[in-house]
Amino acid sequence: MKPRHQRLAFIAAGVGAFALATLLVLNALQSNLVFFFSPSQVAANEAPHNGAFRIGGLVEAGSVQRAADGITMHFVVTDLAQRVAVNYRGLLPDLFREGKGVVVAGRLHADGSFEATQVLAKHDENYMPPEAADALDKARQSHTSPTLVGAP
Repeated sequence: MKPRHQRLAFIAAGVGAFALATLLVLNALQSNLVFFFSPSQVAANEAPHNGAFRIGGLVEAGSVQRAADGITMHFVVTDLAQRVAVNYRGLLPDLFREGKGVVVAGRLHADGSFEATQVLAKHDENYMPPEAADALDKARQSHTSPTLVGAP
């Protein structure tokens, strides 16, 4: 093989390896990507029905119910326009309270309820996740009465 052909083969192998590495990185990023949706977007069927995503808003006052086993919780997340029933099995953050901001990650069931795998609560009195704050601002501007998506 001539030196010129060796260089071309080396360059082709390098380009192929770079393309493979790029493909693997993009695939890993796509499989770990979790989108944020407001309860209004979930009610409008904008959220995926077969993938994981996050819902953010306020924990509705009077909606938190603890099951007999002590670790299963049912509560409602609202953006003041729509409501989503959430089921969660596990320990809640210390700052989790009714009327406070929350972001929950998980999957949507066929009945419209949300099975959470992770609950994130705000960390002080002045902070709310930006996505949840934006969703609440949009909901306040629309001034519609909240409806429940899914049953607790």
